[in-house]
Amino acid sequence: MKMITLGTTGITVPQNAFGALPVQRVDMETAVSILRRAYEGGMRFFDTARAYSDSEEKLGHAFEGIRDQIYIASKTMGRTPEAFREQLDTSLKLLKTDYLDIYQFHCVDQCYRPGDGTGMYECMLEAKEQGKIRHIGVTSHKLDVAKECIESGLYETLQFPFSYISTEKELELVRMCKEHNMGFIAMKALSGGLVGNVPAAFAFIREYDNVVPIFGIQHEWELDEFIALDANPPKMDAEMRAVIAKDRKELAGEFCRSCGYCMPCPQGINIPTAGRIHLLATRSPYQQFLTKEYRDEQKLVDNCIHCGQCASRCPYHLDTPAMLASQAKKFWAWAEEHRSEWTD
Repeated sequence: MKMITLGTTGITVPQNAFGALPVQRVDMETAVSILRRAYEGGMRFFDTARAYSDSEEKLGHAFEGIRDQIYIASKTMGRTPEAFREQLDTSLKLLKTDYLDIYQFHCVDQCYRPGDGTGMYECMLEAKEQGKIRHIGVTSHKLDVAKECIESGLYETLQFPFSYISTEKELELVRMCKEHNMGFIAMKALSGGLVGNVPAAFAFIREYDNVVPIFGIQHEWELDEFIALDANPPKMDAEMRAVIAKDRKELAGEFCRSCGYCMPCPQGINIPTAGRIHLLATRSPYQQFLTKEYRDEQKLVDNCIHCGQCASRCPYHLDTPAMLASQAKKFWAWAEEHRSEWTD
Protein backbone atom coordinates (compact mmCIF):
# COMPACT_ATOMS: atom_id res chain seq x y z
CA MET A 1 0.00 0.00 0.00
CA LYS A 2 1.67 3.18 -1.22
CA MET A 3 1.23 6.17 1.10
CA ILE A 4 1.15 9.79 -0.08
CA THR A 5 1.44 12.98 1.96
CA LEU A 6 -0.67 15.88 0.72
CA GLY A 7 1.89 18.68 0.91
CA THR A 8 1.93 20.88 3.97
CA THR A 9 -1.30 19.39 5.33
CA GLY A 10 0.68 16.48 6.70
CA ILE A 11 -2.24 14.24 5.76
CA THR A 12 -0.75 10.88 4.75
CA VAL A 13 -3.08 8.38 3.13
CA PRO A 14 -3.02 5.43 0.74
CA GLN A 15 -2.75 6.40 -2.94
CA ASN A 16 -6.25 5.02 -3.41
CA ALA A 17 -9.01 7.39 -2.29
CA PHE A 18 -12.79 7.47 -2.54
CA GLY A 19 -14.64 10.03 -4.66
CA ALA A 20 -18.13 10.21 -3.17
CA LEU A 21 -20.01 11.99 -5.96
CA PRO A 22 -21.47 8.74 -7.37
CA VAL A 23 -22.92 7.51 -4.06
CA GLN A 24 -25.66 10.10 -4.44
CA ARG A 25 -27.06 7.79 -7.14
CA VAL A 26 -27.66 4.83 -4.80
CA ASP A 27 -29.88 4.43 -1.74
CA MET A 28 -28.69 5.03 1.81
CA GLU A 29 -28.25 1.37 2.74
CA THR A 30 -26.20 0.61 -0.38
CA ALA A 31 -24.07 3.74 0.04
CA VAL A 32 -23.29 3.04 3.69
CA SER A 33 -22.35 -0.55 2.83
CA ILE A 34 -19.99 0.56 0.05
CA LEU A 35 -18.39 3.27 2.18
CA ARG A 36 -17.80 0.95 5.12
CA ARG A 37 -16.41 -1.67 2.76
CA ALA A 38 -14.02 0.98 1.38
CA TYR A 39 -12.81 1.74 4.90
CA GLU A 40 -12.38 -1.96 5.70
CA GLY A 41 -10.46 -2.33 2.42
CA GLY A 42 -7.92 0.30 3.49
CA MET A 43 -9.24 3.56 2.02
CA ARG A 44 -8.85 6.49 4.40
CA PHE A 45 -9.48 9.61 2.30
CA PHE A 46 -13.03 10.46 1.25
CA ASP A 47 -13.91 13.44 -0.95
CA THR A 48 -17.44 14.85 -1.13
CA ALA A 49 -19.16 18.22 -1.65
CA ARG A 50 -22.22 20.15 -0.60
CA ALA A 51 -23.23 20.12 -4.29
CA TYR A 52 -23.40 16.30 -4.34
CA SER A 53 -27.00 16.19 -3.03
CA ASP A 54 -27.09 13.59 -0.19
CA SER A 55 -23.49 12.34 -0.51
CA GLU A 56 -22.41 14.06 2.71
CA GLU A 57 -25.35 12.61 4.63
CA LYS A 58 -24.40 9.11 3.49
CA LEU A 59 -20.80 9.61 4.62
CA GLY A 60 -22.10 10.85 7.96
CA HIS A 61 -24.08 7.67 8.52
CA ALA A 62 -21.28 5.41 7.28
CA PHE A 63 -18.52 6.81 9.46
CA GLU A 64 -20.32 7.63 12.67
CA GLY A 65 -18.12 6.34 15.48
CA ILE A 66 -14.92 6.10 13.41
CA ARG A 67 -14.57 9.73 12.32
CA ASP A 68 -11.10 10.05 13.84
CA GLN A 69 -9.81 7.18 11.71
CA ILE A 70 -10.50 8.78 8.32
CA TYR A 71 -9.96 12.04 6.47
CA ILE A 72 -12.89 13.91 4.95
CA ALA A 73 -12.60 16.63 2.32
CA SER A 74 -15.67 18.58 1.25
CA LYS A 75 -16.34 21.61 -0.92
CA THR A 76 -18.44 24.75 -1.12
CA MET A 77 -20.01 26.29 -4.20
CA GLY A 78 -20.84 29.35 -2.09
CA ARG A 79 -19.77 32.56 -3.76
CA THR A 80 -20.72 34.91 -0.93
CA PRO A 81 -19.66 34.84 2.72
CA GLU A 82 -23.25 34.13 3.74
CA ALA A 83 -23.52 31.14 1.39
CA PHE A 84 -20.09 29.90 2.49
CA ARG A 85 -21.01 29.85 6.17
CA GLU A 86 -24.41 28.28 5.53
CA GLN A 87 -22.96 25.51 3.36
CA LEU A 88 -20.14 24.76 5.78
CA ASP A 89 -22.50 24.42 8.74
CA THR A 90 -24.82 22.21 6.68
CA SER A 91 -21.91 20.01 5.61
CA LEU A 92 -20.71 19.56 9.19
CA LYS A 93 -24.22 18.66 10.35
CA LEU A 94 -24.81 16.12 7.57
CA LEU A 95 -21.36 14.57 7.95
CA LYS A 96 -21.94 14.29 11.72
CA THR A 97 -18.61 15.90 12.49
CA ASP A 98 -17.38 19.12 14.06
CA TYR A 99 -14.51 19.59 11.62
CA LEU A 100 -13.40 18.93 8.04
CA ASP A 101 -9.86 17.87 7.31
CA ILE A 102 -9.84 19.84 4.04
CA TYR A 103 -12.41 22.39 2.89
CA GLN A 104 -12.21 23.38 -0.76
CA PHE A 105 -13.58 26.18 -2.89
CA HIS A 106 -15.47 24.19 -5.53
CA CYS A 107 -14.90 24.77 -9.28
CA VAL A 108 -13.64 28.32 -8.90
CA ASP A 109 -13.21 30.82 -11.73
CA GLN A 110 -10.80 32.95 -9.73
CA CYS A 111 -8.13 32.66 -7.09
CA TYR A 112 -9.65 34.02 -3.90
CA ARG A 113 -7.20 36.09 -1.88
CA PRO A 114 -7.31 38.07 1.36
CA GLY A 115 -8.42 41.63 0.67
CA ASP A 116 -9.80 40.94 -2.83
CA GLY A 117 -13.19 42.38 -1.87
CA THR A 118 -15.11 39.09 -1.97
CA GLY A 119 -14.52 38.13 1.65
CA MET A 120 -14.27 34.48 0.60
CA TYR A 121 -10.72 33.71 1.68
CA GLU A 122 -11.41 35.50 4.95
CA CYS A 123 -14.25 33.00 5.46
CA MET A 124 -11.77 30.14 5.16
CA LEU A 125 -9.47 31.75 7.71
CA GLU A 126 -12.41 32.36 10.04
CA ALA A 127 -13.55 28.73 9.76
CA LYS A 128 -10.02 27.51 10.41
CA GLU A 129 -9.70 29.74 13.49
CA GLN A 130 -13.02 28.36 14.74
CA GLY A 131 -11.76 24.81 14.33
CA LYS A 132 -14.38 23.91 11.73
CA ILE A 133 -11.75 23.18 9.07
CA ARG A 134 -8.12 22.16 9.32
CA HIS A 135 -6.77 22.84 5.83
CA ILE A 136 -7.72 25.07 2.90
CA GLY A 137 -7.99 23.65 -0.61
CA VAL A 138 -9.34 24.59 -4.01
CA THR A 139 -10.74 22.78 -7.06
CA SER A 140 -10.91 24.04 -10.61
CA HIS A 141 -11.02 23.00 -14.25
CA LYS A 142 -9.25 26.13 -15.46
CA LEU A 143 -5.50 25.90 -15.95
CA ASP A 144 -4.80 29.59 -15.47
CA VAL A 145 -6.79 29.71 -12.23
CA ALA A 146 -5.12 26.53 -10.97
CA LYS A 147 -1.66 27.96 -11.65
CA GLU A 148 -2.51 31.19 -9.88
CA CYS A 149 -3.77 29.27 -6.85
CA ILE A 150 -0.57 27.22 -6.71
CA GLU A 151 1.68 30.26 -7.03
CA SER A 152 -0.32 32.25 -4.46
CA GLY A 153 0.83 30.06 -1.59
CA LEU A 154 -2.63 30.43 -0.05
CA TYR A 155 -3.87 26.89 -0.61
CA GLU A 156 -2.63 23.58 0.73
CA THR A 157 -4.26 21.34 -1.87
CA LEU A 158 -5.35 21.56 -5.49
CA GLN A 159 -7.95 19.24 -6.97
CA PHE A 160 -7.82 19.06 -10.76
CA PRO A 161 -8.61 16.51 -13.52
CA PHE A 162 -5.65 14.17 -14.05
CA SER A 163 -5.42 10.86 -15.88
CA TYR A 164 -3.19 9.10 -18.36
CA ILE A 165 -4.76 11.05 -21.22
CA SER A 166 -3.90 14.38 -19.58
CA THR A 167 -1.81 16.80 -21.61
CA GLU A 168 1.56 18.29 -20.80
CA LYS A 169 -0.29 21.28 -19.34
CA GLU A 170 -1.90 19.15 -16.64
CA LEU A 171 1.40 17.36 -16.01
CA GLU A 172 2.95 20.77 -15.39
CA LEU A 173 0.39 21.43 -12.64
CA VAL A 174 1.45 18.23 -10.87
CA ARG A 175 5.09 19.33 -11.06
CA MET A 176 4.24 22.82 -9.83
CA CYS A 177 2.37 21.41 -6.84
CA LYS A 178 5.36 19.28 -5.93
CA GLU A 179 7.70 22.27 -6.19
CA HIS A 180 5.38 24.30 -3.93
CA ASN A 181 4.84 21.41 -1.49
CA MET A 182 1.12 21.52 -2.26
CA GLY A 183 -1.04 18.41 -2.24
CA PHE A 184 -2.50 17.33 -5.60
CA ILE A 185 -5.85 15.53 -5.55
CA ALA A 186 -6.64 13.95 -8.90
CA MET A 187 -10.28 14.00 -9.93
CA LYS A 188 -11.48 12.16 -13.04
CA ALA A 189 -8.63 9.66 -12.89
CA LEU A 190 -10.65 7.59 -15.37
CA SER A 191 -11.53 10.72 -17.37
CA GLY A 192 -15.21 10.40 -16.63
CA GLY A 193 -15.44 6.93 -18.13
CA LEU A 194 -13.32 7.47 -21.24
CA VAL A 195 -10.42 5.56 -19.72
CA GLY A 196 -11.45 1.92 -19.78
CA ASN A 197 -8.22 0.24 -18.71
CA VAL A 198 -8.36 0.63 -14.93
CA PRO A 199 -5.07 -1.19 -14.19
CA ALA A 200 -3.25 1.12 -16.61
CA ALA A 201 -4.89 4.16 -15.02
CA PHE A 202 -3.87 2.92 -11.58
CA ALA A 203 -0.30 2.21 -12.65
CA PHE A 204 0.00 5.65 -14.28
CA ILE A 205 -1.10 7.52 -11.15
CA ARG A 206 1.35 5.55 -9.01
CA GLU A 207 4.24 7.03 -10.98
CA TYR A 208 3.55 10.34 -9.21
CA ASP A 209 4.50 10.47 -5.53
CA ASN A 210 2.53 13.65 -4.76
CA VAL A 211 -0.84 12.68 -6.25
CA VAL A 212 -3.84 11.18 -4.45
CA PRO A 213 -6.51 10.00 -6.92
CA ILE A 214 -10.16 10.00 -5.90
CA PHE A 215 -11.94 7.25 -7.79
CA GLY A 216 -15.67 7.81 -8.23
CA ILE A 217 -17.39 4.68 -6.90
CA GLN A 218 -21.04 3.61 -6.72
CA HIS A 219 -20.85 -0.17 -7.16
CA GLU A 220 -19.19 -2.77 -4.96
CA TRP A 221 -17.56 -4.43 -7.97
CA GLU A 222 -15.85 -1.12 -8.80
CA LEU A 223 -14.63 -0.78 -5.22
CA ASP A 224 -13.38 -4.36 -5.15
CA GLU A 225 -11.30 -3.72 -8.26
CA PHE A 226 -9.59 -0.66 -6.74
CA ILE A 227 -8.93 -2.47 -3.46
CA ALA A 228 -7.45 -5.44 -5.33
CA LEU A 229 -5.24 -3.16 -7.44
CA ASP A 230 -3.96 -1.42 -4.31
CA ALA A 231 -3.14 -4.78 -2.72
CA ASN A 232 -1.35 -6.02 -5.86
CA PRO A 233 -0.28 -2.91 -7.80
CA PRO A 234 0.12 -3.40 -11.55
CA LYS A 235 3.50 -2.57 -13.02
CA MET A 236 3.81 0.00 -15.77
CA ASP A 237 5.16 -2.23 -18.51
CA ALA A 238 5.47 -1.99 -22.29
CA GLU A 239 1.97 -3.38 -22.81
CA MET A 240 0.40 -0.75 -20.57
CA ARG A 241 2.41 2.02 -22.18
CA ALA A 242 1.09 0.86 -25.54
CA VAL A 243 -2.50 1.04 -24.24
CA ILE A 244 -1.90 4.55 -22.94
CA ALA A 245 -0.27 5.66 -26.19
CA LYS A 246 -3.21 4.29 -28.18
CA ASP A 247 -5.79 6.06 -25.98
CA ARG A 248 -3.85 9.32 -26.09
CA LYS A 249 -3.78 9.14 -29.87
CA GLU A 250 -7.49 8.38 -30.13
CA LEU A 251 -8.43 11.13 -27.67
CA ALA A 252 -5.86 13.69 -28.79
CA GLY A 253 -7.13 17.18 -29.34
CA GLU A 254 -10.66 18.20 -28.53
CA PHE A 255 -12.79 16.01 -26.32
CA CYS A 256 -15.23 16.82 -23.54
CA ARG A 257 -13.93 16.30 -19.98
CA SER A 258 -17.48 16.45 -18.59
CA CYS A 259 -16.71 19.29 -16.17
CA GLY A 260 -20.18 20.80 -16.57
CA TYR A 261 -19.13 24.44 -16.84
CA CYS A 262 -21.17 24.64 -20.07
CA MET A 263 -24.45 23.88 -18.32
CA PRO A 264 -27.27 24.65 -18.28
CA CYS A 265 -28.06 24.61 -21.99
CA PRO A 266 -31.02 26.84 -22.97
CA GLN A 267 -32.20 24.07 -25.32
CA GLY A 268 -32.05 21.38 -22.67
CA ILE A 269 -29.13 19.48 -24.19
CA ASN A 270 -27.14 17.39 -21.71
CA ILE A 271 -23.84 18.64 -23.11
CA PRO A 272 -21.43 16.64 -20.87
CA THR A 273 -22.98 13.42 -22.19
CA ALA A 274 -23.91 14.47 -25.73
CA GLY A 275 -20.49 16.04 -26.23
CA ARG A 276 -18.80 12.65 -25.94
CA ILE A 277 -21.62 10.20 -26.56
CA HIS A 278 -19.87 8.30 -29.34
CA LEU A 279 -16.67 8.06 -27.31
CA LEU A 280 -18.60 6.69 -24.33
CA ALA A 281 -20.58 4.25 -26.45
CA THR A 282 -17.47 2.81 -28.06
CA ARG A 283 -15.18 2.84 -25.02
CA SER A 284 -17.43 1.31 -22.34
CA PRO A 285 -20.26 -1.24 -22.03
CA TYR A 286 -22.50 0.14 -24.73
CA GLN A 287 -25.96 -1.34 -24.19
CA GLN A 288 -27.16 1.55 -22.02
CA PHE A 289 -26.56 3.99 -24.88
CA LEU A 290 -29.03 2.11 -27.07
CA THR A 291 -31.97 2.66 -24.72
CA LYS A 292 -34.83 4.95 -25.71
CA GLU A 293 -33.84 7.32 -22.91
CA TYR A 294 -30.38 7.92 -24.36
CA ARG A 295 -31.62 8.03 -27.94
CA ASP A 296 -34.28 10.62 -27.07
CA GLU A 297 -31.75 12.66 -25.15
CA GLN A 298 -29.37 12.59 -28.09
CA LYS A 299 -32.08 13.88 -30.45
CA LEU A 300 -32.07 17.16 -28.52
CA VAL A 301 -28.72 18.00 -30.15
CA ASP A 302 -30.73 18.88 -33.28
CA ASN A 303 -32.23 21.76 -31.28
CA CYS A 304 -28.87 23.52 -30.87
CA ILE A 305 -29.26 27.18 -31.85
CA HIS A 306 -25.50 27.91 -31.83
CA CYS A 307 -25.95 30.62 -29.23
CA GLY A 308 -22.34 30.12 -28.13
CA GLN A 309 -23.04 30.15 -24.39
CA CYS A 310 -21.50 26.71 -23.90
CA ALA A 311 -18.35 27.50 -25.87
CA SER A 312 -17.85 30.78 -24.02
CA ARG A 313 -17.93 28.97 -20.67
CA CYS A 314 -15.72 26.00 -21.63
CA PRO A 315 -12.43 26.11 -19.67
CA TYR A 316 -10.82 23.97 -22.39
CA HIS A 317 -11.85 26.42 -25.16
CA LEU A 318 -13.70 23.75 -27.14
CA ASP A 319 -15.94 24.56 -30.09
CA THR A 320 -18.81 22.93 -28.24
CA PRO A 321 -21.54 23.19 -30.92
CA ALA A 322 -19.22 21.64 -33.51
CA MET A 323 -18.22 18.92 -31.06
CA LEU A 324 -21.89 18.14 -30.35
CA ALA A 325 -22.66 17.85 -34.05
CA SER A 326 -19.64 15.65 -34.71
CA GLN A 327 -20.38 13.30 -31.82
CA ALA A 328 -24.07 13.11 -32.81
CA LYS A 329 -23.23 12.17 -36.40
CA LYS A 330 -20.84 9.44 -35.27
CA PHE A 331 -23.25 8.21 -32.61
CA TRP A 332 -26.21 7.76 -34.96
CA ALA A 333 -24.06 5.95 -37.52
CA TRP A 334 -22.87 3.64 -34.75
CA ALA A 335 -26.39 3.22 -33.33
CA GLU A 336 -27.73 2.19 -36.73
CA GLU A 337 -25.17 -0.61 -36.84
CA HIS A 338 -26.65 -1.84 -33.54
CA ARG A 339 -30.33 -1.19 -34.34
CA SER A 340 -31.28 -4.78 -33.54
CA GLU A 341 -30.18 -4.13 -29.95
CA TRP A 342 -32.28 -0.99 -29.40
CA THR A 343 -34.52 -1.11 -26.35
CA ASP A 344 -37.67 0.93 -25.63
